[in-house]
Amino acid sequence: MTTEISLEHKLPIAETATQYRWLQLLLGVVCMAMIANLQYGWTLFVDPLDQKYHWGRKAIQVAFFIFVFTETWLVPVEGYLVDRFGPRPVVLVGGLLIGLAWFMNANADSLTMLYIAAAIGGIGAGAVYGTCVGNALKWFPDRRGLAAGLTAAGFGMGSALTIIPISAMIKNSGYEAAFLYFGLGQGLVVFLLSFLLSSPKDSRAAPPALVRQTKVDFTWQQMIKTPVFWVMYLMFVMMAAGGLVATAQLAPIAKDFKIAEIPVSLIGFTLPALTFALSLDRIFNGITRPFFGWVSDNIGRENTMFIAFSLEAVGILALSVFGKEPIYFVLLTGLVFFGWGEIYSLFPCTCGDTFGSKFAATNAGLLYTAKGTASLLVPLSVYVVEAFKGWHEVFYIAAGMNALAAIMALAVLKPMRARMRNLQ
Repeated sequence: MTTEISLEHKLPIAETATQYRWLQLLLGVVCMAMIANLQYGWTLFVDPLDQKYHWGRKAIQVAFFIFVFTETWLVPVEGYLVDRFGPRPVVLVGGLLIGLAWFMNANADSLTMLYIAAAIGGIGAGAVYGTCVGNALKWFPDRRGLAAGLTAAGFGMGSALTIIPISAMIKNSGYEAAFLYFGLGQGLVVFLLSFLLSSPKDSRAAPPALVRQTKVDFTWQQMIKTPVFWVMYLMFVMMAAGGLVATAQLAPIAKDFKIAEIPVSLIGFTLPALTFALSLDRIFNGITRPFFGWVSDNIGRENTMFIAFSLEAVGILALSVFGKEPIYFVLLTGLVFFGWGEIYSLFPCTCGDTFGSKFAATNAGLLYTAKGTASLLVPLSVYVVEAFKGWHEVFYIAAGMNALAAIMALAVLKPMRARMRNLQ
């Protein structure tokens, strides 16, 4: 079969075209890794900033909220631009904005400048994130779960290789140098790789998928009128909320359990419980995305959701019961993140299956705003802890939402999507 690739790339041989789409996937993963530090590396800069300007941690962390807000809620707009103009110009601008944001951070001498830089960085990161995930969905309609999972893993694990050198540079040269050199370097890599990105002309030329695909390409206006979209949105919010609470509150939980600094020995390493948990969680948070994405390509999206979401519910409940033991805290938080991170592959690929490839970047971007909605629930956990004098009720609520989402995957989403396909 002859497969023709759009833009400048016209490859007459199907095998060559297949190799080319794997190259596109690799480019997306690298770009995602380059933006990961904007979120996962931020914590390294909070104390140095506070030590220099004495703004206070809460005021500095407002910048992080601004980053997450702009990174999440503007993805649909950036996805629309990708669907209309292709991935290249959107990622190119994203790379420029990333470099600019970190340059501003290096020179920020006021909270206002820090907040503006956070907004610019969020827009740039969202442009790269939405583009790379959307492009993976288009190039791999036959392996959407694996492709979206690998792409999302680039963001989930991308900071792992640079955390140590960034920490060393902050210690030896100051946080300003780390912001400047890593920001410009990461922005430059994204900028250069953007010139190699392209979208497929016809994703239907790909090999057939094991999971059923829609025959219709829905616009975002058509998609939001379907009950299926809102069921997925609700499930995404329920699943994202628990994991975001764990991400934001893991250190306070460990301190309240009085095990944060207790050393734990595993696989030849000995680290404080909290440090070990944070390191292990990042690994599992990345591995789970392609793993469950690949599983869903073979046994179906909803079946995989039921397994993963149930695992998350069990992990949270076990953490509430056994988490005060340091070694169990480390292992169970790893299990919790393994049962949570896959939402960033399962929901985008389910969206692509249900609503088509043509407008996949826009549609997946709209669904991704569920993460932003879920983040609004995170502060409520503090009030629950204060009201009940402990974390157990927070765990129970989160586990309950996970269990409900697991049941909904089989009892609600699966039959709804089947009926929708039958009507096409």
